[in-house]
Order: sequence, then C-alpha cells, then structure tokens
Amino acid sequence: MDFALTEQQESIRQMVRAFAEKEIEPDIDQWEEERHFPKHLFPGMARLGLAGMTCSERYGGSALDRVSMALVAEELGRVARSLSFIAVHNMVVSLLEAGGTEAQKQRWLPPMAGGRALAAFALTEPEAGSDNRALRTNAVRDGDQYVLDGTKQFISHADQAEVLAVAVRTGPPGDPRGGISVVLVEAGTPGLSIPKREKKMGLHSTTACQVVFEKCRVPVEHRIGDENEGLGLMLRALAGGRINTAAFAVGGAQRAFEVARDYAGQRVQFGRPIASFQAIQFMLADMKMQLDAARLLVYRAATLLDQGERGVLEAAIAKCFATDMAMKVTTDAVQILGGYGYIQDYKVERYMRDAKVGQIVEGTNQIQRLLIARELLKDGASARS
Repeated sequence: MDFALTEQQESIRQMVRAFAEKEIEPDIDQWEEERHFPKHLFPGMARLGLAGMTCSERYGGSALDRVSMALVAEELGRVARSLSFIAVHNMVVSLLEAGGTEAQKQRWLPPMAGGRALAAFALTEPEAGSDNRALRTNAVRDGDQYVLDGTKQFISHADQAEVLAVAVRTGPPGDPRGGISVVLVEAGTPGLSIPKREKKMGLHSTTACQVVFEKCRVPVEHRIGDENEGLGLMLRALAGGRINTAAFAVGGAQRAFEVARDYAGQRVQFGRPIASFQAIQFMLADMKMQLDAARLLVYRAATLLDQGERGVLEAAIAKCFATDMAMKVTTDAVQILGGYGYIQDYKVERYMRDAKVGQIVEGTNQIQRLLIARELLKDGASARS
C-alpha cells in the first residue's frame, strides 16, 4: 500500500494549514476563553471546499478522497480540536449523498456545501451512547408526517446548526433491520428545543447540547433512506467519522509534540538543555514513534475506504490507537514542560484536555476494542494481513 501523498493531497494540506494559521490560530485562545463558537469561519471553509468534502461537484461539493479529508482534519486539529464541527457537518453530508433522494440532494446539499446551512448529527441519547440500537427517541407516522418525541444528549453545535440529522426509532427494537431511521429536522421547527448547553472539560469553542423533541412534526419526505434502515447508513458514516476523529487526534498530538520538543531544546537545567537528558530523549522518541504509527493507521483506513472496502476494522483500529496515543502524547508534553505545561501560555494543557474527548466520541475506545474483536472473529475468518 502506497502512503505517499499525491500532489493534489499535499496541496490540500498546505491550503488548510495556511487557512488555519491565518484565520484561526490568532484568535483561538480568545474563542476558547470566551466559549465562543466561530461560526463565521463556516463560509470561508466552504469556499475552500471543506463544507462539502464528501459531496459531488454537481451539488457544489469538492468530492475529496478520504485521505484528503484526513489531511484536512489533521491540519485543523493542529490548531484546535474544537474545529471538528466541520467533520460532523460532513458526516451529515455523506449521509445525504449515500442515502438521499435526488430531490433531497438538490434541496439540501448545495446550501450545506456552500456554507449556508450548518448540519449537526443527533445520535447520542441519555440512555444510548455507544449502544445505537437502544435509541428511545420515537418517530410515529401520522399521515405524511412523523411525530418525534425524545431527548438527544451531547449533540455537537446543535444550537448553531440550520439542520439536524436525527436518528429515531421507527420500528420495534427487535426489527432485524434495526428499526432506526434518520430524518432531517430544520432549526426552528415547532417542538424542537435546546434547553441545555453542557460545560465541558475541553473543546470550549464548540458546544455540546441537549436536544429535546416534544410532538415535533417532520415531513416524511425528510427521511433519508428507507424506513427502519437508517442504522446501516449511520454505521457507514461513522466509519468515516472515526477516521476523521483519529486524524484530529494526530493533529493535536503532533502540535503538542512539537511544542515539547522545542521547549526541551531551550530549557536549561543543571547547566544544560533538558533535551540532553536520556529521560527526556526517551519520552520524545516514544512520542514520535506513536505519532507516526497512528498517522499511518489513519492513512491505511482512509485508503481502504477510497478503494471501496468496508474498512470497519481498520477505522476502529485507527480511531482507538490514535486517540489513545493523543492522550499519552499530550500528557507527556505537559510533563516535559513541567509547571509551564500546566498553565495556558504554552497551550499544551489545552491539547491535553481536548485529547480526552477523542477516546469517547464516535464510540468509546472500549467499544472500538469490542468491534475490533468482533471483526477479527466474525464467521471464523482470519483478519486482513
């Protein structure tokens, strides 16, 4: 498998890095302190093709390959993990692209890809985190409408979105197809409310919201795909989402590593730079090894999806390994900086706080390990070598 980047992929990496350094880095600390969601960045991201990465050009998208999307996530992650809202938005775009009707695509994809309609993905519930089949938000058919009742929890930027893709139960729990559908709900729809915005450990410049549906009426024509068959659509979208989560983790860890490496070369203790001490050298060596391994796992998973493979196993491996790596690398970066690592001036404490969420979202890393084992043992088949 060739992991060399194409000229176009390298160009995308440089474009996103330049955008992040010019438009985001000068202000991200203030946004984090003020817990300000930088929605004003969304149109600019769209002009670069980042709001419709999975969307075909006929609907205004950029139709990027998965490796390019991972590069986008890594470069944004180098500046701030909270910019992952664009990856969540693109998950909804991919849902529409994969399962939407032509009428739905023509209506929704151009404003989404054009930066005029930010999308959120409402899946998690108070009693249904990693267990997607335990969803309790119901959608009862009433003529040409669904009536939604239920609560979603920890929904990224739901209060900023123009449209939410909502996972709802339309069939019985024992339905062999899953009994779950995905419907689009526009902001401002009667019966939709956002009563709570969570106070989080990290990701301060994005929001995590409780979303409540009370007799919320949604046209049946807003359903993506067939009734009761939304689970498959979601799982395919989540495979791509896990790769993006892994790539964001790599980006943040890379930046924390760079800060720690540079600091170690400048900080003098006992008459010499601390980088000359074997203890620090071993820490930096381990950080670099783990970073490179995680990045290659991301590229492998993304490449397999580009080749039309399921990539479920590889996406889970990449997500689990990369986010565990990011937690370790950012923690070690704080340790290398010592007391300075614990204060906000050097930013590594933010990268450490933000890294934690990667081990939780898109399925906890414990769930990833279960998924990996299931794929390894499925039908007695041996794993891909």
